[in-house]
Amino acid sequence: MFDVVALGECLIDFTPSGMTGEGIPLYSQNPGGAPANVLAMLSRLGCHTAFIGKVGDDPFGSFLRCRLEDAGICCSGLSLDQRYLTSLAFVTLDASGDRSFLFYREQGADLMLEDSDIDKDLISGSRIFHFGSVSMTGEPSRTTTIDVAGYARKAGAVISFDPNYRAFLWKDPADAEKVISSVIPLCDIVKVSEEEMRLISGRDGLEDGSACIADKGPSIVIVTRGPSGAFVRAGGYIASFPAFDVRTIDTTGAGDAFYGAFLSRILASGYCSRGALASISEDCIYDALIYANAAGSLATASYGAIPAMPSADEIKDCIENIGLLGGHDDYLR
Repeated sequence: MFDVVALGECLIDFTPSGMTGEGIPLYSQNPGGAPANVLAMLSRLGCHTAFIGKVGDDPFGSFLRCRLEDAGICCSGLSLDQRYLTSLAFVTLDASGDRSFLFYREQGADLMLEDSDIDKDLISGSRIFHFGSVSMTGEPSRTTTIDVAGYARKAGAVISFDPNYRAFLWKDPADAEKVISSVIPLCDIVKVSEEEMRLISGRDGLEDGSACIADKGPSIVIVTRGPSGAFVRAGGYIASFPAFDVRTIDTTGAGDAFYGAFLSRILASGYCSRGALASISEDCIYDALIYANAAGSLATASYGAIPAMPSADEIKDCIENIGLLGGHDDYLR
């Protein structure tokens, strides 16, 4: 049995890594893709994970498979496609380390994931099934993703969803909102950014926006807020906690580190089932929120996504010894 099985994109992130002597930017080849990043964080924390997806039967695809296996992720569900190439994303960073993406992905191998590629035995034995919306930006992977999420729900897995909205990959925001909203009722735990919350709910306030999403079915709604930390709605209560005061150089994968760490605490809480999540204790949610904020903060202090995932000891040390961003306990419970 796996703790978490994730389905979605696995691609190459080319991240900035300095300049040549002539001032020409250099880029490092790093494994990426939000579902794979989440699994890497979970595996780093001792969870048993498996990935389902497709890459090209090319040097980039081979590199990704090796890096996922090195991260402790089972890759028996990763297919190699001889017709289509592995998708690429180039990351640019602003002065504060915040990133944006430029994708080279039209007819990328990850978009060609079909039902025949899916080993459903991986899913039927998993405690949590995790997916995102990048695999729903085109066919046939859109239909495959939605069908597999439905299968995982029927098999009894807790369903976890992170939209990971990238405007460039969608026809328009209305199309994204329609597709993303259609799968929310399948989900038990949903993590969104503030931008994604507004897209799905049409509301700006954290309490109103998260309530609108929770009303569609999820037991837990998390809103990540970058340097401001994160906000959680679970049942009848809310909680928020700020980020930790680390030196940020690259935010790539920070949200995935946060979410992987959060799910690891849910797995350890004793509430990791559909019925139990609806009554999860406030203490468990708060523990997961603090732990996840530490992991997400630490991930911004290194370059790349999977290479930047912190260990359990590093997260513990951060919570015990690193102050909160802003220097005070700016949180509610």
